[in-house]
Amino acid sequence: MKRCIVFPVQSQRHVLFYGLIRIHVLVHASREPIFGLAMMKELAHHGYRIGPGTLYPLLHGMERSGLLKSIPGREGARARRLYRITPAGLKALKKAREKVDELHHELHQAHPRRISGL
Repeated sequence: MKRCIVFPVQSQRHVLFYGLIRIHVLVHASREPIFGLAMMKELAHHGYRIGPGTLYPLLHGMERSGLLKSIPGREGARARRLYRITPAGLKALKKAREKVDELHHELHQAHPRRISGL
């Protein structure tokens, strides 16, 4: 018998927006090297309250999956780990743009395509 895992509302929202946050990271990493604190501030600008305990594992996971590559760097006098997008990350971002455009269109249709015969 399969078990169904029920997430609290906060966790459901986290899971729902996690993919959007990853896309934000790829967009910014495609334009310039990024680092964690600056990315947290940028995400806050878009209404995502994300802390280092969530963001850094996300960045590390994106690096492990080949979407980002980290390099040691500096921001002013501070040493920072900078993240750059990889060729695989650029390919994933291109596909994500297509899917986001498609979803945006469907979200704003007055009468979306019906999927059931009901």
